[in-house]
Amino acid sequence: MAQTAQKAFELIQSAHQRNRLAHAFLISGAYGSGKEELASRLITLLNGEKGCKGLDLFGDPIVEKMVPLNDQESDLARIIRPRSKSRQISIEAIRELEQSLQRIAPRGKTKVVVLVDADQMNEKSENAFLKTLEEPPEGSLLLLLTTRPQRLLPTVLSRCVHIKLLGGHRLAENIGKSLIENLNQATIHGFGDPITALKMKSIFAKLLQEKREEVEATAKAAAKEEVAAYRDTTDGSWLKEREDFHKASAEAEYLEARNRYLDVILAWVGDILRIKTGSEGLDFPESRVHLQKLADQQSFLQIVHRVEALERLRQTLETNAFEPLALDVGFLKSFA
Repeated sequence: MAQTAQKAFELIQSAHQRNRLAHAFLISGAYGSGKEELASRLITLLNGEKGCKGLDLFGDPIVEKMVPLNDQESDLARIIRPRSKSRQISIEAIRELEQSLQRIAPRGKTKVVVLVDADQMNEKSENAFLKTLEEPPEGSLLLLLTTRPQRLLPTVLSRCVHIKLLGGHRLAENIGKSLIENLNQATIHGFGDPITALKMKSIFAKLLQEKREEVEATAKAAAKEEVAAYRDTTDGSWLKEREDFHKASAEAEYLEARNRYLDVILAWVGDILRIKTGSEGLDFPESRVHLQKLADQQSFLQIVHRVEALERLRQTLETNAFEPLALDVGFLKSFA
């Protein structure tokens, strides 16, 4: 059952007070549901450092301010995020993590590992991390954060206590609403032909281009501001490093947005599948009438095939494939 981040914290805190804390938690929820904030509070709960203002009656730290998760990084807390252009958690990062976990923590402290976007582990890194889950070092806590728990191996899921968070940004909010409206319009007569598939791809590609232009403009503005502020007080190499930093940040933000847009399309097709099977809990209930028509036109196996094709498209994009060609092929396989 899904719950708020506050309720989840209280339940974990209670388990900690009774010395019944699990060694691994999978924390899932929509963007903005509080996954990173919950992880940060748990680090402070266990190690009582940043943001701590004394102890309560149970000996647990009283947290008066929220510490950003990245600021919790220390010898006791490792924050692992997807890196590189492929936005994956590499096997090298997992191996380095395993080495750090073997170090003995000070008495009364806990080694905490937070995998942000844990579903971005590739096959090798996920299998390597599975060994850590199966035999966790003493005095350690593993936190896996994700918006897509279904992308993790069943063996990983089975070794974690799964906490689902309420709230956050619904898929239909902001750009998602525009994308759904355009998809509904493009498929007003159904889909299953190349022309409609490529029309849907054009809608998706246009949104991606607008997002890329937005993040690149923001990055250039930030770099320009730093040049103006520090040009006379630092050397050119530092400014070049900052320029590269802003470019990398823009690329990471773009790739994250691309993943979110794919989530929207997958959820849209998922709603068609739910309607086909008579299930409830639609992500886009306002589109039910239109989605019902699409469900009536498609067989169950056809819809399942389209979901699988979209997942393969995501995997292809994560391999640094040429994006325009990957989108053409992916949308044709998914909707033609």
